[in-house]
Amino acid sequence: MIERITSDVAIVGGGIMGSSAALFLRRMGFSVVLLERDLCGSRSSGVNYGGVRRQGRPMSQLPLSQRAQALWARLPELIGIDGEYVRSGHLKIARSEADVASLESYRERTQGFGMDLQMLSTRALRERCPWLGRAAIGASLCPGDGQANPRLVSPAFALAARRLGADVREQTRVDEVALDGSQFVLRSGDALEVRAKHLLNCAGAWSGAIAAQFGEAVPMESGHPEMAVTEPLPLFMNLSLGVEGGGVYARQVARGNCVIGGGRGYALDGERARAQRSGMAGLMQQTVELLPALKNAHIIRTWSGTEGYLPDRLPVIGPSATTPGLIHAFGFAGGGFQLGPGVGAVLADLVSEGRSATPIDAFSIERFSTSPRVTSAELSSLTAV
Repeated sequence: MIERITSDVAIVGGGIMGSSAALFLRRMGFSVVLLERDLCGSRSSGVNYGGVRRQGRPMSQLPLSQRAQALWARLPELIGIDGEYVRSGHLKIARSEADVASLESYRERTQGFGMDLQMLSTRALRERCPWLGRAAIGASLCPGDGQANPRLVSPAFALAARRLGADVREQTRVDEVALDGSQFVLRSGDALEVRAKHLLNCAGAWSGAIAAQFGEAVPMESGHPEMAVTEPLPLFMNLSLGVEGGGVYARQVARGNCVIGGGRGYALDGERARAQRSGMAGLMQQTVELLPALKNAHIIRTWSGTEGYLPDRLPVIGPSATTPGLIHAFGFAGGGFQLGPGVGAVLADLVSEGRSATPIDAFSIERFSTSPRVTSAELSSLTAV
């Protein structure tokens, strides 16, 4: 017999966005059902690089990133663990004079966001980071940025939401989503039916299919970032690294392993992705140019995942333009881990207040559509016919 549940909010997707939204909604007193087809935090939220950085983000993302930054500082209170989160600092490396100029320009444009960016000359960089290779000629340091373990943090948000009473259903695929009057109806096979006034579309790279069902098709593509981790090594690097203009990124954890990312893997099928040997070889060559200490290090594991990418590399966050009660959060283009708690808080704002004090207009789904917004009154008249 089919199990039927009615809730204030239904959430599709148990990554860091959906799970943190579930947590904040429960703290507000809303009833929540979260449906995740695998295990919470097992997809891109759990297999990403683990960078918790604001530096390098587009200007439009910085208010949201700042809100998330404040929540990262409260992890033990919110989810019961620190998630190996440390404010190690984030160093963005310049490999050319053009890179240096770009970093200086970014520092000027982002003053007022509290990042305290510090430009390091070649000499200052050598003194502070003697372990960097000669390819690095300058850098921008954001002291308050850091890193965390996504395999711990993302599932912990779902566990914390469950402890507060959220109905978290793992290994529960959503096969059908529809609108019945003023309620959304979600079905998982012939075993479960969920009805809710609000629907949060947090299904990651698969969110486009849900948006399309409500007349909001978006040009989203899937990408597969490559990751690798080395054997434990003597500690030498105390910063999280990125490169201006893209490329390799790296960090060293307390156990000595170096986590490295960059390049693109490939999809095995619609569910799985893998790092490719040729891409990994190029990635390691770039890494050794910046971090000579890794020249003879053994790679003990490589992996990939699936991320959603929109043409402007900005996410969709906010209310549907066609369907009141539907709220989207997807398309984070590999940069959603740090934003995750902030996005969850914004989604809770939108459910409880219908708006958020955190600016999200730049992320409206309406930028991909010329269709007029349907108001609640218009929708009611349509569904009453």
